Amino acid sequence: MHPDPNRPPLSPSTIAVTAGRPSGAGAPLNHPIVMASNFREGGEYTRTHGTETWAALEEAVGALEGGRAVSFASGMAAASAIVYALAPKVVVAPTVSYMGVRALLSEHQAVGHIEVRAVDITDTVAVAAAAQGADVVWVETPTNPTMETADLAAIGAAAASAGARMVVDSTFATPLGQQPLAHGAAIVLHSGTKFIGGHSDLLIGLCVTGDDAVYDRLIAARTYQGGTPGSLEAFLALRGLRTLPVRLAAMERNAITLVERLRAHPGVAEVRYPGHGAMMAVIVRGGAAGADAVCAGVQIVVPATSLGGVESTIERRQKYAGDAHVDPGLLRFSVGIEDVDDLWADLAANLPTQQEIRRDPRQAMSSSRIAGVDSSP
Repeated sequence: MHPDPNRPPLSPSTIAVTAGRPSGAGAPLNHPIVMASNFREGGEYTRTHGTETWAALEEAVGALEGGRAVSFASGMAAASAIVYALAPKVVVAPTVSYMGVRALLSEHQAVGHIEVRAVDITDTVAVAAAAQGADVVWVETPTNPTMETADLAAIGAAAASAGARMVVDSTFATPLGQQPLAHGAAIVLHSGTKFIGGHSDLLIGLCVTGDDAVYDRLIAARTYQGGTPGSLEAFLALRGLRTLPVRLAAMERNAITLVERLRAHPGVAEVRYPGHGAMMAVIVRGGAAGADAVCAGVQIVVPATSLGGVESTIERRQKYAGDAHVDPGLLRFSVGIEDVDDLWADLAANLPTQQEIRRDPRQAMSSSRIAGVDSSP
């Protein structure tokens, strides 16, 4: 679909539904799943030329972000492609962010390919200082799993001033929550496995750029690294994208209600929520034991390691070596579309009670963040 330039711009909700559809009389409403590795006579090969299914997803995501999208086999395949495409020597990266990306950058540093400068991405002054002499400033906002936010406009300006390119992992925000390209990002990264797909049934990654030369390098990365998406996965991701606006609106309504109730509960030491979206970090009193008890007891909320689906999921992140530096009582909570009162009843039944806190003075202690940064992924 190509909007009429003489008409007002379409809203994101309309773009999500209409972009990337076939046109013309007799055409199907959706591009079919193209299950083919090669094609007749023309020399096209799926790994190098893609399929209509990929192209439809890329058109829709690109339209939402205001750039051109390239799809990959997973979010990590997309992240790897960024390193290939930009070929940085020095990367400024968040100390708190998705541990898979930190592991990727650490691997490159271990073999001497790049230098990683770790910074608190919420400290704009520190980020600007670290950007001097760097090639890439890698931003994740909100951060995984601590739900802290970065100043994209200020960091984008600082990166540009230093001659560095800004990469933004916008998985938690989704294309509806922020527009990093408008703040100078060279590439926006999405794990489409999460909110874009939205149903916990696929792996896919996406990069979006407004720079034609960077777009060509991303295509080259996919071609030569082989991180191509599956045809079914691309089809499902596009189908999921169609309902992203209504899913995210329902999730956000639930999240806002739950944040208010959680902050008033005596068993909760802190709730970190950026004010929009479906992700929050809940720090339970009693540290790891208190958080584990919540995960073990819930019946509607699902203890699971991924996020962004229609179902609510929760997980204590400090149990992983790569997230050893976060608060031991921190639960990463992805809010779904269930009835909010059912979700609250499930959580409230498993949070530490006032009586439990009185019996165990340790429960009354608010959790505090552990200083330092773990070097593992």
